[in-house]
Amino acid sequence: MADSEPITPGQVSFLLGVIPVFIAWIYSEFLEYKRSSLHSKVHSDNNLVEMGEVKGKEEEVAVLIEGGGLPRSVSSRFYSSPIKANLIRFLTMEDSFLIDNRATLRAMAEFGGILFYFYICDRTNLLGESTKNYNRDLFIFLYCLLIIVSAFASLKKHNDRSPITGKSILYLNRHQTEEWKGWMQVLFLMYHYFAAAEIYNAIRVFIAAYVWMTGFGNFSYYYIRKDFSLARFTQMMWRLNLFVAFSCIILNNDYMLYYICPMHTLFTLMVYGALGIFSRYNEIPSVMAVKIASCFLVVILMWEVPGVFEIFWSPLTFLLGYTDPAKPDLPLLHEWHFRSGLDRYIWIVGMIYAYFHPTVERWMEKLEECDAKRKITIKTSIIAISSFVGYLWYEYIYKLDKVTYNKYHPYTSWIPITVYICLRNSTQQLRNFSLTLFAWLGKITLETYISQFHIWLRSNVPNGQPKWLLSIIPEYPMLNFMLTTAIYVLVSHRLFELTNTLKSVFIPTKDDKRLLHNVLAGAAISFCLYLTALILLQIPH
Repeated sequence: MADSEPITPGQVSFLLGVIPVFIAWIYSEFLEYKRSSLHSKVHSDNNLVEMGEVKGKEEEVAVLIEGGGLPRSVSSRFYSSPIKANLIRFLTMEDSFLIDNRATLRAMAEFGGILFYFYICDRTNLLGESTKNYNRDLFIFLYCLLIIVSAFASLKKHNDRSPITGKSILYLNRHQTEEWKGWMQVLFLMYHYFAAAEIYNAIRVFIAAYVWMTGFGNFSYYYIRKDFSLARFTQMMWRLNLFVAFSCIILNNDYMLYYICPMHTLFTLMVYGALGIFSRYNEIPSVMAVKIASCFLVVILMWEVPGVFEIFWSPLTFLLGYTDPAKPDLPLLHEWHFRSGLDRYIWIVGMIYAYFHPTVERWMEKLEECDAKRKITIKTSIIAISSFVGYLWYEYIYKLDKVTYNKYHPYTSWIPITVYICLRNSTQQLRNFSLTLFAWLGKITLETYISQFHIWLRSNVPNGQPKWLLSIIPEYPMLNFMLTTAIYVLVSHRLFELTNTLKSVFIPTKDDKRLLHNVLAGAAISFCLYLTALILLQIPH
C-alpha cells in the first residue's frame, strides 16, 4: 500500500488555488438558484418566458458538458474585462461576476476534483490494489469481444468529400485515423493492465504510429491552413501539456514518467519549426525537399552522433530528467534518450506522407475510374505486395527479442505502418466505413494514457511505474475490472471535455495581446501560490 509522503509545495499551491475556486463555484450555483427562485416568484405571470430563460441557462451548461466550450456571451464578457478587474471581482466574490462565469468555475472545480480523485486512488490507502495477471486466452477474448460489439453497434459509413478532389475517396480520412488510434490505444492499455509482455514489440509499433500521426496531422494542418499564429501554437501546447502538468504537480511525478507527452510535444515543435521557418516558400517543392532533408540531418546529428544528445539536452535535465525508483542508477536523461530515440525518424515519414497525400488521392481517384478488370488487378497487386512485405517484416524483425528489436525499430517502424495504410485503404468500401466506438476512444488517447497510471493502475510512489491494479472490489477481479474501467473511461472523457472547455476560456484565438496577458497572469498567480506554499511549509519548522 502507499506509504505516507511529505507534502510538496506544488501540492499545497494547488490546494491554495483550487479551494477558492471550488468555494466560488458553490456560491455561484447558490446565487443562480436564488436568482431563478426569485424570478419565478416575482414574474409568476411570465412563466413561459422564465422557463425559456431557465432553459437557456440549462443549454449553456449542456454546452459545457458536451465539450463545446462556454457560451459565446460568457466568454466574450470574460475577454472584454481586464485581467486585473476579473481577478479582483473573483477575490471579492462579486455576485454578477460569479454568475456570469459559473460554467468556467464549475469546469475548474471539476478539473481539480478529478485530480484530487487521482491522488486518493494512487497515493492513499483508502482503496486497495491487486497484482497483474496475464492470460492470453482472456486477453484475446476481451479484445475480440470489443471488436464484435463495436462492429454491431458503431459501424458507420462516411460520405465526406475530399477538399483536394471534391470526391469521396476518403484516403486516410479523419474517421479512419481516429479509429486507428482507438484500437491501438485499447491494446496499449490492455498491455499495461494485464502485463502482456509478449506483445511488447507491437506496442512499440503502436507508439511509432502515434508519432507518425503527429507528423502527418500537424504537417497537413500547417501546410494547408498556413496558420502559424501564436494562438494555434498555444492551443496545441495546452492540449498536450495542461493535464500532464497538473498530474505532475499533484502526484509529485517527473514529466518523463508520462513520456508520450514530451515526445509528442518535441515532434510537434519540430514540425511547427520546419514548416514555420520561411513558410511563404512551402509551396515550392525544392524548398520542401530541403526542409525534410534538414529534419533528417537534425535527427542524425542529435541521435546518431555520440555525445551530442547529452550536450544539447543537459540544460533541460530539470524538465526531462527521470529517475525510476526501481532503477535509481541510470542517468537522468536515459529515459528521454531511449524513448525519443526509438521514434526519432517516424515523424518525418509522417510529414512525407502528408506532403504526398493529395498526389496519392488523385492516383486513387483515377484508379477508381478505371475499368473493373484493371482496377481489380492493381488493387490485388497492392494487397499482395503489402501482405508479403508485412510477412517478411513479421518474420525477420517483429519476432526478434525486445532488446534486439529496439535496435532495428527506429529504421523499420515505417514498414508495418505503411502496410497497414495500404491494406486499410485498398478498396473504397474499406475507406468508407469506420468503427465509431474506436474513433471515439481515439479522441481521448492522451487522457486515457495519463489517467491509467493513477485511476486504473497504481504506482503508490512518485515516479513509480504502475505495477499494480487499482482494486475497488477485492477478490472479484473481473467485476473490479468492469467497474474501474467504466470509471476510468468516463473520467478520461470528461477530462478531454474540460481541457477543451478551459482552452476556449483562457486562450483567445484572435487576440495575441490578450493571450500574452493571460500567460503572464497565469505565471504570476502560479508564482504567488508557490511562494505562499513554501512559506506555509516552513511554519512547522
